[in-house]
Amino acid sequence: MPYKTSAERVQELFSKAAKRQRWLDVEAALARAEGKLGMIPREAAGAIAASARLELLDEAELDAQERVTGHVMVPIIRELSRVAGPEAGGWVHWGATTQNIQQSGDTVGILQALEFVELELDRVIRSLTVLTGGHADTLMAGRTHWQQAVPITFGYKTAAWLDVMLRHRERFAELRPRLAVSMTGGAAGTFATFGDLGPRVQELVAQELGLRPMAVPGRGIVDHFAEFVTVLALVAASSSQIAGEVSRLMAVEFGELSEEIPDGDVGSSTMPQKRNPKLSAGVVTNAAVVQSAVPMALEAMIQSHEVDGARSALMDHAVLTAAVHGTETLGLLAQLLEGLHVFPDRMKANLALTHGLISAEAVMMSLAGFIGRQEAHDVVHHAATEAAVRGTDFLDVLRREPRIAEVLTERQLEELLDPARHTGLSGRLARETAARAEEVLETP
Repeated sequence: MPYKTSAERVQELFSKAAKRQRWLDVEAALARAEGKLGMIPREAAGAIAASARLELLDEAELDAQERVTGHVMVPIIRELSRVAGPEAGGWVHWGATTQNIQQSGDTVGILQALEFVELELDRVIRSLTVLTGGHADTLMAGRTHWQQAVPITFGYKTAAWLDVMLRHRERFAELRPRLAVSMTGGAAGTFATFGDLGPRVQELVAQELGLRPMAVPGRGIVDHFAEFVTVLALVAASSSQIAGEVSRLMAVEFGELSEEIPDGDVGSSTMPQKRNPKLSAGVVTNAAVVQSAVPMALEAMIQSHEVDGARSALMDHAVLTAAVHGTETLGLLAQLLEGLHVFPDRMKANLALTHGLISAEAVMMSLAGFIGRQEAHDVVHHAATEAAVRGTDFLDVLRREPRIAEVLTERQLEELLDPARHTGLSGRLARETAARAEEVLETP
């Protein structure tokens, strides 16, 4: 059996056949609930439930009727009624409306998709945990606004990525109970055809599907689906940030990281030397598609009256888009991080590009203890500008500055300009974050 990625499996979950079977599962659950409550004959409920298997229905006839009726559920109801037999068939879909069946079944599929999303997210978290703990003390340049800022460690950089991904994991856990709800309220959600037994019918159907009943089964209530799409978009945006950073640091001018480049990989048809960040590009591309689904999901929340078919179809599209491409985004990111190459020597070399300027803050803060912070900033800023303009070593400029030479020795300046002495709590934060992630991953 060929290997399938999580994204491919999610795509299968939303196939026509998979959706039809889930809808049949809901019809079976509905029949059993109504039979149990005496709303329909128990024998009919049993026959309906036994017949609610897609392989027993004529799928060609379903397709043909769908083209004629322009309706996805009516052909299924007709075929299920036929297979259940003349006596039981008349009780199929008793009191329900299409959205009751479709939305409840689709929710089961969405929750199954979420399992694959969480599987790939945990792969990402595991890889980031290894990188964060393993490189807690790997020195590199921290950069702000595209310029070298102060020294950090690579483990600290990945700890920031990991911290965000751990919160995304929490968001999915918090989202799940709001998402896992079933609606069986009838035409307008008022239980009009079920009467006083309506809430109990909905409860029994939900229990069988592994869901909870909606407190108000309003057909225009879709905020939980919009939340699902939005959380996926948050994850996608974080994934895109990581992939974008990897691709930048993979550039020849940086050379600090690299994707795993498979044997035989070709980066360009005309430039044989190219080693392109293909996985990173895949992450960024898929993430953008996920993010594009958010406006659709928010628009789909604006329902007219008790339900709006156009908005409902829009939400279906937003959910499908986010689920498939969100899973693909995380799968590619996990693959990228699992094979990531880190080059500490190049990181160290890049720290030396400014000839000591990256440690200017350390000098300023030490000097500030003698002459005050603002004056120290002015003095060191003047020295840094001179060193940058002339392209000279920062230490040479500093030791010629009278205000500095009065209070700091050359030995002290050399120590202050050592990048390894000015990483703050980078290493500790990295190790603490990795330990926290390991604890989270051990939690079911």
